[in-house]
Amino acid sequence: MTTKKIKKTATKKKVAKKATKGKVVDNVLNGLSDIRRFFFKNEEPIYFISATNFNLLGADEWIKGFKFIVYVECFDGKHPNVFSPVEEFPHNEFQSIEEINNYLLEHKEVQEFIQSRGKGGKALFLMFDEKTEALAKKLGLEVCFPSAKLRNWLDNKVNTNRLAEKGNVPCVPYVLSKVKSYEHLQKVSKKLGEDLVIQLPFGDSGHTTFFISNEEEFNKNAKEIIAEKEVKVMKRINCKGAAIEACVTQNGTVVAPLMTELVGFKELTPYKGGWCGNEIYADVFTPEIRKKARIYTERFGKQLQKKGYKGYFELDFLIDVDTDELYLGELNPRVTGASSITNHAVFALSDMPLFLFHTLQWMDKPYKLNINAINKRWSQEENIDSWGQMVIKHTDEGIELVESAPKSGIWRMDDQGSIDYDRLDTHRRSVETDKEAFFLRIMNKDDYLYEGADLGILVMRGRLMTDDFQLNERASMWIEAIRAEYKSSKYTGEMTAAIQEVGGFKFV
Repeated sequence: MTTKKIKKTATKKKVAKKATKGKVVDNVLNGLSDIRRFFFKNEEPIYFISATNFNLLGADEWIKGFKFIVYVECFDGKHPNVFSPVEEFPHNEFQSIEEINNYLLEHKEVQEFIQSRGKGGKALFLMFDEKTEALAKKLGLEVCFPSAKLRNWLDNKVNTNRLAEKGNVPCVPYVLSKVKSYEHLQKVSKKLGEDLVIQLPFGDSGHTTFFISNEEEFNKNAKEIIAEKEVKVMKRINCKGAAIEACVTQNGTVVAPLMTELVGFKELTPYKGGWCGNEIYADVFTPEIRKKARIYTERFGKQLQKKGYKGYFELDFLIDVDTDELYLGELNPRVTGASSITNHAVFALSDMPLFLFHTLQWMDKPYKLNINAINKRWSQEENIDSWGQMVIKHTDEGIELVESAPKSGIWRMDDQGSIDYDRLDTHRRSVETDKEAFFLRIMNKDDYLYEGADLGILVMRGRLMTDDFQLNERASMWIEAIRAEYKSSKYTGEMTAAIQEVGGFKFV
């Protein structure tokens, strides 16, 4: 080819590139509008399979062909995109959400439902294990998350701290060590002081985080602590909890705004240190803390990517009240209980929800996105509206049988604090004023109540806590009102495995 022809060809390419700027080139999705259109026209079946559909509420409004397959029917069969098997097949006592998901995938009604919608498809889970992966594969479903093996490794709170160190993400002063006795604990944690917090490698923080300042407190949970090969021992600080959700993509890490966490409120949970809700609002914490949280999350996302991880994750942060220092608390490599808040806020609805960024990573579709521009836009206060959610647990000891339970949908409160069911709705965005709330029922009529059982989730506009992190009056009134809608009687029969079935883990 002559020099003249080379120049002419180069000029044509330059002109063509200019003419197609901002459009789909070579089948590449260029920007958010292309991606949204791609999902609105989707023809591949996509499922969220879990105990309930809470974590990805509203996903069916963004993705054509999206269905929920659940064990707990929260909407009495009225949700158009929820499938729950009718017949209860014999099964072993459930010990985890993973076991619930495996039960669903082995259920004949579920299998027939999936097969009726055509070959193949994709599956999202809150929790899953290697058996879940095998069952999904057998049904022709691709699991849209990194492998259970990798997620399990990242779930280890000890590994989380080591990953944070590599990414230059600060953690509360800590040591990682085997603990053989209280004397041994004092020896390995000498530099941390007398007041300590011990976290086991795995498990919900409400069950596996122990506050220890003397031998008596250590002995209460000594068996569990000593049984571990390695635990995380932290200095106890006076802190506020915060949470942030993000998504590792091929173009970088998308970071949602920082949220508060509701932790350990006796009105909501029997577990000291147990998560029981979130708030999101524009000026949560200081601008400096919000900026640090975003930077640290981006750094952590890079470390996850190096490990081969992609998709949704959440970080818990701890803010030292005395110093204003921000520390990493823990990692959740998954969709979480806070996801419903993140995915319905104004910044997500204006662009697209975080779970859509996640699902895109498994759609085998090339795309281009300016992640820095998205993160900058999502951090601006005008793009954040105020929402709060509370997970209401049964806090009394003993077993009770539910005789009646409130319906899922929109509830309205009058000036005296009484509530009435207003209407069926499957979308929390339908809450219009601070006199309304969306309730997602989990415990239903004829279910057994036990200490720690999830009654349901209450979502409303506005704040739930005061500036000093106490439940405000409105939140307390709503908790009391919803509890009053549950009517139950003391159970006096035999304590069977079925009654205790889901007492040891969270549904959401």
